[in-house]
Amino acid sequence: MAGFSVPRYGPDRGAWGRLTARDSVVRRLDWPLLGSAIALSFIGSLLVWSATRGRDSLTHGDPYYFLFRHALNTGIGFALMIGTIWLGHRTLRGAVPILYGLSVVLVMAVLTPLGATVNGAHAWILLPGGFSLQPSEFTKITIILGMAMLLAARVDAGDQLHPDHRTVAKALGLAALPMAVVMGMPDLGSVMVMVVIVLGVLLASGASNRWIFGILGAGAAGAVAIWQLGLLDDYQIARFAAFANPALDPAGVGYNTNQARIAIGSGGLSGTGLFQGTQTTGQFVPEQQTDFVFTVAGEELGFLGAGLILVLLGVVLWRACRIARETTELYGTIVAAGIIAWFAFQAFENIGMTLGIMPVAGLPLPFVSYGGSSMFAVWVAIGLLQSIRVQRPIAA
Repeated sequence: MAGFSVPRYGPDRGAWGRLTARDSVVRRLDWPLLGSAIALSFIGSLLVWSATRGRDSLTHGDPYYFLFRHALNTGIGFALMIGTIWLGHRTLRGAVPILYGLSVVLVMAVLTPLGATVNGAHAWILLPGGFSLQPSEFTKITIILGMAMLLAARVDAGDQLHPDHRTVAKALGLAALPMAVVMGMPDLGSVMVMVVIVLGVLLASGASNRWIFGILGAGAAGAVAIWQLGLLDDYQIARFAAFANPALDPAGVGYNTNQARIAIGSGGLSGTGLFQGTQTTGQFVPEQQTDFVFTVAGEELGFLGAGLILVLLGVVLWRACRIARETTELYGTIVAAGIIAWFAFQAFENIGMTLGIMPVAGLPLPFVSYGGSSMFAVWVAIGLLQSIRVQRPIAA
């Protein structure tokens, strides 16, 4: 990695050069960010293993089945991060039209016979070998990169101080197309994340506050219209009903949340011990290796172990905020801000739904939950953050 070529700017931001050994890529990486992401993935491997090792119907009799696959997903994600750093976020900026078009094609492919339904959401493409792909995870990245490219183009060129209304409208149109397709699946959880990403991107870009308030107002009106017109599926309505009234049908629609809260509450301060949780070994919590993996931490590692996950997620967000603040190009700031909004909201929603303070939305916990598409996407995002840090202007 020390031999990577990265841009070096003089005081006038004009010259390119090769970094010296002292300023090598390895030295310029954000190690707290990388270390926290690795630690979260390692903890996730243990939690996924604990949640699945006794479930023969899922593991086909191999207790290491999910552990191996989770480790493989993490390894592939790490390789994608290295590739992203090597290419650089500026190189990817030029490839945004291709990446965006590919992501839209993949999302639309879900609506063809290639698509498959998992847990009520027709959001997957089944691949040979028992693997599956969720294109909406990669769409989050292309929305961030696409909007950043449009919003920052004239500002970074020195033609404008802030994006004008026409540019903002184009950026919103770019995000609206894949979001509409994902909404039609329906994958409400991913759409919620994308809306938060759009808001984070606009705030970082310096766009007029009228756009922010307009989107919030339109979102509220749209939610009311969707509810009144009956556009939500029955299982989605049931999830919101269970959130509003936790006592509603505790053995049915409210079962997941109730069992999740029991599991977390039984862990106490230090937990029951890894592989020793009665809720986990008894298989009382559905989807425990994916959406409800935090319940394994709460039960078996207790408040201290669950708190460690929160601290590590906090470090990831803190370092990402620092990277966004230190870069001198708007494009890098917007990309970092979009990733921050994505990670922060998705982590809050995932942990919140296990505690009963947020509705169940089927979103994985970044770096921790089992799932290839999610793991690949979050590690690419780490690669983008590291690239922004590595390629930030330095003294000549």
